[in-house]
Amino acid sequence: MSLLQKPRIVISYCTQCQWLLRAGWMAQELLSTFGTDLGEVTLVPGTGGSFTISCNDVLVWDRKREGGFPDAAKLKQLVRDVIDPDRDLGHSDRKGHRTRDPA
Repeated sequence: MSLLQKPRIVISYCTQCQWLLRAGWMAQELLSTFGTDLGEVTLVPGTGGSFTISCNDVLVWDRKREGGFPDAAKLKQLVRDVIDPDRDLGHSDRKGHRTRDPA
């Protein structure tokens, strides 16, 4: 699979809200889980309290819509559902994981 065919993740975050570290951590979690199955993970600085995550131009998380941030397990599930719905995420697929971080 060429780089152009691999999934593209875009994490847009608010610089005014100091969410760079959160965005970077989420990028790291995705890269640790999906590794070379991803083509790229891009961090896009913004303003206005925005925090969104898209996979192949599909919006998988919007902080304003969801009322918070996803935990790592939920984020991995959302990305997996777009790029490879049959993939087993092991412990991240167990029931009982929180669906969002209200911070």
